[in-house]
Amino acid sequence: MRRFAAILPCIFGCAAAIGDALAAQAEVEGAGERQAALQLERLFADEWRDRLARDPLLASQMGIRDYDDRLADVSPEAQRRNLERDRRYLARLEGIDQAQLSAEGRLNHDLFRFILGHRVRLASHPMHRMPMMSVFGFHTAVLRMHDAMPFQTAADYERYLARLRALGAYFDQRIENLRTGLAEGFTQPQEILDALLPSIASAIVDDPRTSPYFAPFRALPAQLGEAQAARLEAAGEAAIAEAAIPAHRRFLQFFTEEYAPGARNSLGVFALEGGRAYYENLVRFYTTLDDAAPDDIHALGLQEVARIRKEMEALIAETGFAGSFAEFLEFLRTDPRFYVDQPVQLLKEASYIAKQVDGQMPAFFRTLPRQPYGVQPVPDEVAENYTAGLYWPAPEGARRGGYYLLNTHAPEKRPLYGLAALTLHEGAPGHHHQLALRQENANLPPFRRAFYPHAFGEGWGLYAEKLGIEMGIYKTPYEHFGRLSYEMWRAARLVVDTGIHWKGWSRQQARDFLGRNSALSLHNVLTEIDRYVSWPGQALAYKMGELKLLELRARAEQDLGAKFDIRDFHDAVLLTGGLPLTLLEGEIDRFIAAALTADGEIVSN
Repeated sequence: MRRFAAILPCIFGCAAAIGDALAAQAEVEGAGERQAALQLERLFADEWRDRLARDPLLASQMGIRDYDDRLADVSPEAQRRNLERDRRYLARLEGIDQAQLSAEGRLNHDLFRFILGHRVRLASHPMHRMPMMSVFGFHTAVLRMHDAMPFQTAADYERYLARLRALGAYFDQRIENLRTGLAEGFTQPQEILDALLPSIASAIVDDPRTSPYFAPFRALPAQLGEAQAARLEAAGEAAIAEAAIPAHRRFLQFFTEEYAPGARNSLGVFALEGGRAYYENLVRFYTTLDDAAPDDIHALGLQEVARIRKEMEALIAETGFAGSFAEFLEFLRTDPRFYVDQPVQLLKEASYIAKQVDGQMPAFFRTLPRQPYGVQPVPDEVAENYTAGLYWPAPEGARRGGYYLLNTHAPEKRPLYGLAALTLHEGAPGHHHQLALRQENANLPPFRRAFYPHAFGEGWGLYAEKLGIEMGIYKTPYEHFGRLSYEMWRAARLVVDTGIHWKGWSRQQARDFLGRNSALSLHNVLTEIDRYVSWPGQALAYKMGELKLLELRARAEQDLGAKFDIRDFHDAVLLTGGLPLTLLEGEIDRFIAAALTADGEIVSN
């Protein structure tokens, strides 16, 4: 007993020493965690500040007013500076001990690595030499730059006037970059350039007051007073006449006299110097999958086309149509019951569908955005050769909601049977719902609210089309066929995009494949193929993203069984703000594990 009593002080002393050591270790570990988190926070802040300065239009879209008076420096020297900064940011990121970060910190770290890594890799193929697609580009983006700016004070207008006057130098830099691309053979294909002419020429007007740039001066705020308003209106007219219109006119002259005649005769980017590596990098960026390979995607596309074709043929049989698949497509493309004569009729039909969707949203989504959206036509200056529709998000802090822009050009070529799928994709629960939630999520750092991972975003839009079946939006067999046709359209993109840019398909070969497999109007087929030619890789995002989302939903349904709630699953997907598919998969696995743990079940790895 005495011996035991004698060793008690030793036991207590050792325990105290161990406790002190553990406390010291915890303090060191805590300091390490705080340091890593602080390093990451500082890196995000430094890069974000730099990115806003280098991209003033992004700053305006994000509600940052500091750069509303300028446009980007896109000179080769600026491109080199930006690349060096990105490399330094990437090195700083790799120097942060990721093991010391929280789960959210590790996710931010991984996403930031994806963004910076791809910016650095793609910079090895300087894309500033080709800053335009088949119907849009830098010259159309600036036409609506006022949309992201406030116009309440004279200072607001002065910043816009400065930005208008900066257009001359901005266009001249763009022209020089395009000229460099000409010299180096890095151009858009000559075969698709005619489609660009209307969007370039549309801004060249005789009367500056009819220019899209003049929009902010058409209804100046009353608080400015008559004299101030008259001064600003006159200054706007002068800036458009002396800077904006001449800039567009110089670009048109360069385009018609130098660029189009000197552009490459090949179609796919594989024909460019380093073109195969360029396309592989684009494939990995747009699909957000590091192991994505063009040949595998092509094969997957053919498989999906065959699967959807069987569903389409079964639906044709349900309608009682007696002809062939090709004859059914011709029936859809020519029967007047599927078309309207006036643009406003298309807008009304889309608006009615959108309100039907709104009534179903609470049954499928636990979190709904505060921001509404409206339905408007695609701007005239790009509509002729533009896609069927798009979503135009509201800038942060704007006095408007989002816009679902519907292409109403040549309404007699815009079939009604595809309108439900398009509305679900562009409005709610598609892009508007997805992007408004991201914008309103205060828990996300700014770089995440500004980043658009194409496979996530476009995959969600395509997933939203299919969700319309469960929501009861498709009322007729023709609308169901229209949805299948839209899904076929995206599956065919996997085949056509890789066919053009990897396998050497011709433009006609691509048109024939899309035309005979989907119910798209022939007008849409033509404009779509030119889009894929001019924007390599992006068309792959839709189907690759949708397939991953469907896979993750099936996994959650299987693992959670009767406890699966579609509203919680959709929150788990959308409240991330948008992630590369591999990171999204990890987040959904954690969602499933957390749901099982919360219900008292054993979670196994």
